[in-house]
Amino acid sequence: MAEMGLPRFLSACRLEPVDRTPVWFMRQAGRHQPEYRQLRERYDFLTLCTTPELASRVTLIPLHWYPVDAAILFSDILLPLIPMGLELQFPDGERPVISNPLRNEESIRKLRSYEPEEALAFVLEAIRIVCRELGGRKPLIGFSGAPFTLASYAIEGGHSEDYRQTRDLMTLHPKWWKSLMKTLSRTVTHYLLAQIQAGVQAVQLFDSWAGVLTAKEYQDHVLPYSKEVIDVIQGTGVPLIHFGTRTGPFLEIFEKAGAGVVGVDWRVPLDEAWRRIGYRRAIQGNLDPSVLLKPVREIREEVRSVLEQAGGRPGHIFNLGHGILPETQPEHVLAAVETVQQYRAKHHG
Repeated sequence: MAEMGLPRFLSACRLEPVDRTPVWFMRQAGRHQPEYRQLRERYDFLTLCTTPELASRVTLIPLHWYPVDAAILFSDILLPLIPMGLELQFPDGERPVISNPLRNEESIRKLRSYEPEEALAFVLEAIRIVCRELGGRKPLIGFSGAPFTLASYAIEGGHSEDYRQTRDLMTLHPKWWKSLMKTLSRTVTHYLLAQIQAGVQAVQLFDSWAGVLTAKEYQDHVLPYSKEVIDVIQGTGVPLIHFGTRTGPFLEIFEKAGAGVVGVDWRVPLDEAWRRIGYRRAIQGNLDPSVLLKPVREIREEVRSVLEQAGGRPGHIFNLGHGILPETQPEHVLAAVETVQQYRAKHHG
């Protein structure tokens, strides 16, 4: 069995048997909760992220609502770009906009390096506050955007439908691309190490837009840099979850980045995804977030379906295939958590 006293979430990350499947949710703190909406009436999004007392408060909100097995730091995947000199804003309160995107060699060369302990001290202080509040009762997950996802936002200046400028820079200017990705992989590595030093017990690397690429593009231009980050972090002994959306067409290549836990979205059945990545990896997922908008009876059925696909195999962490949608009712999230917990009797222990 798992090491005595180790939280079931951390045990599952290590492929150890647990008494029941651990569960947490991406965006478990956010717009679907009334307390968060009240805070957003008083503070803009970046203020919440960059004020340790506020970020820690938001991080802990879901733990009052749901008996999840882990907290995840309230932050944003793009924060590492700000000290590099990119002007990040959230003008509509939600979607990021970078007003000085990277479009040429000079803009890439001008990117600043920094020490996260200084430039992102507010994130690390939020981690320390949360860890004190949790008192070891639940693990805290830290995170960052992966090098490719950070690059895509920095080049496009925000969200894009086709990421054409990113893919053009990648293929038409390989020297610029290599320089940018080396800089970003170094930045992400240092940022995650600083979070671990501050107290997080697991980290997640979000490659949110990897699925816009072909398998060859991912393998040639992205995989080496993600692997560079993952190799260093896993060398610390802290579990790392590698998550991407729309990676189904190249899951086998995505797995080669080497993370101990692979997060998959809902577009590939969990049992098929696990077969394809191999059972030496733990797997996280993968309920469609829109299921939580359905009646509770249907939510319970679909949660059980995902659990049945996992088959009670050690190493499954229940989660959504992406973040909780803003219009989701907290009671529906709670129903999903309770369904995971109630599944224990038949299939664990």
